[in-house]
Parts: sequence; C-alpha cells; structure tokens
Amino acid sequence: MPNTAPSAAAPLIVIDLQTGMFDGRFDPPIHDADTIAERARGLIDWARRSGRKVAFVRHDGPEGDPLAPGASGWPVWPPLGQAADEPTFGKKVGNAFSNPELAEWVAGQGAKDVVLIGAQTDFCVAATVKGALAEGLGVTVVSDAHSTLDSIEEKAPDIISRHNKAFAGQGARMTTTAELVEG
Repeated sequence: MPNTAPSAAAPLIVIDLQTGMFDGRFDPPIHDADTIAERARGLIDWARRSGRKVAFVRHDGPEGDPLAPGASGWPVWPPLGQAADEPTFGKKVGNAFSNPELAEWVAGQGAKDVVLIGAQTDFCVAATVKGALAEGLGVTVVSDAHSTLDSIEEKAPDIISRHNKAFAGQGARMTTTAELVEG
C-alpha cells in the first residue's frame, strides 16, 4: 500500500467551504454537508495539533452570485472555527493556485506538499489538485472530506468516487479523515 501520510510540513488547505455550500439559501447544501463540516473541523484540529498550518480558500463569485464578495454565501463557514492567524486566499476560477499568494504561502511553510479538502469535488477541488501538481507539489486528498452537488447526469456520491479514482490516477496520495486524525 502506498504511503498515505503527508509530510510534517504539509499544510491543510480548505477549499471553498463557504456559507453558501452549507446554508441552503440559494443552492442545496453540498452532499453530506453536516458530515463534511464535522470532518473538516476534525482535520483542522488535527493540523493544528500536529503543528501544521491551515489556509482557507474562498471563491469570489461574480456580482449577484451567492459567493460574490460581501454576499451572504461568501464567508468561510463559521462553524469551521477559522483562527485569526489562518489566512484566506481568494480566487475567481477553480484552481486555488491561480492566486500566486497561495503558492508563496505554501513555499513559506517549507512545504513540498499539501493536504486538500473542500468543495466542490468536480470543480474547484479537481482544479486545485491539478494546479498543485502543476506547481510541483505533492498532493494528499482526504477522500471523505470533499463534496459536491448532484449533477443532472450523476449523483454526488458517484461524482466523488469517480474523482477520488481520478485524483489517485493523477498521482495524488489518497487518505481518509480517520487515517489522518487517528493515525
């Protein structure tokens, strides 16, 4: 079995776990939203306990979008408990590494790899996996801590499962919340 443990310096990057992904005001909540939030909180606590840095990525949607800056869906989901010293990096496209400040921050941690969780599996998470790999970073995806919405063609659990296989095929290390938190 391949090594599923990220390096000790690998920061946790929380992708687009914003209020609009959970509150159901404009779109349905992401699949299994309460469990995803609980796992994210557990992973954030794990990262802090293990001396890792945590960064949040926030999608800045266009004006009128529920994720537009200042809109009710835009803030990082408050129950995740983002600490004051944990940065938030904005982005306007799927790949979180489209914001060069994120890559600079990761490099500033002395990290050669990252741990990724968040939403949406088939959009911003998938684009960020590709973006991190393109930056030359090792990527660990927590397979049960990212989620999405059903599409017309496919249910969310199937989308998540398909992408987990694709992430592994692209070279990402795959792990679960329990393997990290209890490992």
